[in-house]
Amino acid sequence: MNSAPLILGIESTCDETGIALVRGTELLTDVTATSMDQHVRFGGIIPEIASRAHLESFMPALDTALDQAGVTLNQVDAIACAAGPGLVGSLTVGITSAKGLATSLGVPLYGVNHVIGHLAIDMFEHGRLPDRFIGLVASGGHSNLLLIENIARSVTELGGTLDDAAGEAFDKVGRLLGLPYPAGPHMDRLAASAENPAALRFPRGLGAGKDKDRYRYDFSFSGLKTAVSRHLTQNPDADHAEVAAAFSESINDSLSAKAVRAAVEQGCNTIVVGGGFAANSRLRQLLAERAAKKGVEVRIPPMRYCTDNGAQIAAIGALLVEAGASPSPANFGPDSSMDLSEIYVS
Repeated sequence: MNSAPLILGIESTCDETGIALVRGTELLTDVTATSMDQHVRFGGIIPEIASRAHLESFMPALDTALDQAGVTLNQVDAIACAAGPGLVGSLTVGITSAKGLATSLGVPLYGVNHVIGHLAIDMFEHGRLPDRFIGLVASGGHSNLLLIENIARSVTELGGTLDDAAGEAFDKVGRLLGLPYPAGPHMDRLAASAENPAALRFPRGLGAGKDKDRYRYDFSFSGLKTAVSRHLTQNPDADHAEVAAAFSESINDSLSAKAVRAAVEQGCNTIVVGGGFAANSRLRQLLAERAAKKGVEVRIPPMRYCTDNGAQIAAIGALLVEAGASPSPANFGPDSSMDLSEIYVS
């Protein structure tokens, strides 16, 4: 019988209520309830709606997860919940629920960084994470390069976006092209359908001149969005597939080039990619090609693990328990701008 600790993970940073159970490093179940359909008509996430949805979804998701895993609450050895970054209201629902459970069960509670969880979840697909690697987090809210030196102990932010995140930029340009929200998957398919994907070229932010060295590991996508908007204004009959392809190429060129550069310059043999934008087909292709030329391995979780989920939170919790980390203080609260070097609230 496996005697490894049973960890309950709770995700509530935005519009997904995620509950997962992990024993040691084995994922037993992962249940996600999303309120995305309630936000579509607004063209973006409405925090109040998201918070209310978490309240409604939490207990049904928890009951389903326990049933699927074949365990009871009394068997849980530790709980991990998302402490940030994210929406304050959504985070508060998850944190207060986790505190109530931890107190009633008498088990330790860890308030973890859900962004780091986007990388940790890869261990369920590709096995143990290397002690040292480059993490590329790409999502609607983040585009960051991290140097990981033991994911439960040391994370250093090398760089990040100075304005829009990759997913955010895709949503904004998708709106210009008349695509539904969230635009990421629609943009990906539209770009792939272009008969001549190289017909247009849009600028690469921070990719030339003094900016290339000064912002070595940073990204900027707001100027790219402006360039697309200007092109569409000047060319009302522009081929939308070609526009999407050129826009996608610009973002993915920047993300992949700087991720590989970071791996080479930091002496890392592996890049782990996480976050919702990791589902983008062109990013996966371009990063794999460039990394292979430098002898760097690329690890990307399956698409079902790219968006927010409880498994990523349970993954960090399991690794913290394994590392012997002390639980979070009882008075910790939501941190909407949690620093990416802060693995958990300690």
